[in-house]
Amino acid sequence: MIDLHLHTTASDGRLVPAELVRRAASAGIRVMSVTDHDTVAALSEARRAAEAADMTFVDGIELTAVHLGRDIHILGYFIDPADASLAEFLQHQRDLRIDRMREIGDRLAAIGAPIDVDALLAKVASRPGSSAGRPMIARALVKSGHAASSQDAFDRFLGTGRAAFVSRVGPTPFDVVEVIHRVGGLASMAHPGVTKQPPLMSALVTAGLDAIEVYHSDHKVDMRRDLQAFVAIHHLLATGGSDFHGDDDRDRPLGGVTLPKADFARLETAARDRRAQSR
Repeated sequence: MIDLHLHTTASDGRLVPAELVRRAASAGIRVMSVTDHDTVAALSEARRAAEAADMTFVDGIELTAVHLGRDIHILGYFIDPADASLAEFLQHQRDLRIDRMREIGDRLAAIGAPIDVDALLAKVASRPGSSAGRPMIARALVKSGHAASSQDAFDRFLGTGRAAFVSRVGPTPFDVVEVIHRVGGLASMAHPGVTKQPPLMSALVTAGLDAIEVYHSDHKVDMRRDLQAFVAIHHLLATGGSDFHGDDDRDRPLGGVTLPKADFARLETAARDRRAQSR
């Protein structure tokens, strides 16, 4: 099995890198990528654990962009996590996340659902390079008794248009694709069946997008078929993975989605070609 969309505690996942790798191996996954949000902090530990388990590991990331006020996620694969320009870009991304969390905390306090944002940010600061996000706030709302579940927290407080929602600011998807290419990676639009932005997807293809995430836990059969057709028409690569965060994420189980071997082989070839061209 091949799963190229997995998260750890370095962003909003629930498992530390080594435990995620152990669980992935137990689920039958032989090729994996950790794609934490706006951080590469987990990659070295995850790679060591994967190599010890005789698994193929791909350095990955999921970068956050903003388009027309909405989050757009772009996956990067075969990146150079040690690139200095990437580190600078990611620090700016994490700073924006922290600012957003503080503003959300202020809004929650104003509507009578306070949480300790400083404690959440201190936890993030204790793991250098890690990133903060709304799922952490959702779990804090559950723990403090303001929400029944993380989904309830998003439905009532944190989702678009809700009382504590704060619009994100940040780079455009086109900027993010350029960043991924600059560090030697392949750029893939994450879960386009969820994002539902066909005009943007087409514009990104024109701008050099390498792939789209065809296989994802939230993509039903019809959506997957449509995306496969899009890939064929535009001569793109296909990526795929479960988008697993933790056991409480029941709709995205570990090992629930696999990328076909032929598609992964094409990704490897494209990555080698890109590295060769950059030399």
